[in-house]
Amino acid sequence: MYFKDFELEPRLQRNLQTMGFERPMPIQSAAIPPALEGYDILGSAETGTGKTAAFLLPLLQTLITLPRSRDPRALVLVPTRELALQVADQARQLSHGLPLRLGTIYGGVGIGPQEQALRQGVDIVIATPGRLLDHITRRNLTFSALKVLVLDEADRMLDNGFWPDIRRIVRLLPRERQTLLFSATLQPVMNLAGEVTRQPVRVEVEKTVAPEAITQVLYPVPEHLKFKLLEHLLEDESLESVLIFARTKHRADRVVRHLQRARISAGVIHGNRSQNQRVAALESFRHGHTRVLVATDIAARGIDVDGISHVVNYDVPMQPEDYVHRIGRTGRAQAVGQAYTLVTPLDAPIIQRIEKVLKQQLKRRKVTGLDYNAPPAPLTSAPRRNLYSR
Repeated sequence: MYFKDFELEPRLQRNLQTMGFERPMPIQSAAIPPALEGYDILGSAETGTGKTAAFLLPLLQTLITLPRSRDPRALVLVPTRELALQVADQARQLSHGLPLRLGTIYGGVGIGPQEQALRQGVDIVIATPGRLLDHITRRNLTFSALKVLVLDEADRMLDNGFWPDIRRIVRLLPRERQTLLFSATLQPVMNLAGEVTRQPVRVEVEKTVAPEAITQVLYPVPEHLKFKLLEHLLEDESLESVLIFARTKHRADRVVRHLQRARISAGVIHGNRSQNQRVAALESFRHGHTRVLVATDIAARGIDVDGISHVVNYDVPMQPEDYVHRIGRTGRAQAVGQAYTLVTPLDAPIIQRIEKVLKQQLKRRKVTGLDYNAPPAPLTSAPRRNLYSR
């Protein structure tokens, strides 16, 4: 099947060709035809499988055929600011040359410019739930003209505690609408799916638990030698574009400081960074100005960057599902990728669970030139102050 086989408006077809889209990915082949016919969709697809185009193309095709309105005719709800920006970027490319106005709504930035855009009128709103409710409370928009609702990464919105907000938003929408709901796993969101969809077509793309294109290697190492081992790994110039996962915001900052002291170009993304800082770090990484991007799991949900050569788990994730999600950031769209995980003795139980899920034993490897017997650096303390001296 080819994209040209879909019944899409010629300008959409032209934009697909410009973007280099020729053959649809499995989720697109399965979801686009029934969505174009107006059915609700309940789709299971992970990040990086092409689901964004799977809901944007039917949405854009629908809006082209409808009368114009100052009020939004489509709403896309996403869990993070980064994902809102990613979806908006692809929407702009796919809708190039079409008379459609796009608005992005998310927290962490001033509300004024968003208010102004909404008052001028938008056709498509891409939003995080909390900031959207702020605008609804301020009466900056109504949904009387809404025809399409998209819930993207619904399971992540559940994890982030957004379901009460989503229910409030859905109650304000017209009952006569098309709803497209996508989630990496459907089971956790089935109750809400029953509330927001009507006789949906269920579309599930078989998950590749351990992508064949990804080489996975474990590097056993004492905790105090983790950064030394990371430095040794980064001496290999084939690690061109590296996404590093740290367990916490504090550890992510620490890794970046170490990298910068070692004169390795690195940026960081986590919840304590401002929106401008996060966007700047992501853009620098995407365009190759920064070799390494360090992120926490939550902040990394919206990262959609082609050409990531390596994923490094500086900290082992607590759940096997998170491990699979992390390594899937490399080797995307059938490209070859590498995933390295730094493993301490305390990580043994979770590694056993990961290997059980993957149904394979992962390779163990040591780094040449690293002294694994080196003791931890001695703790230094400030000299005691003589309380009796002046």
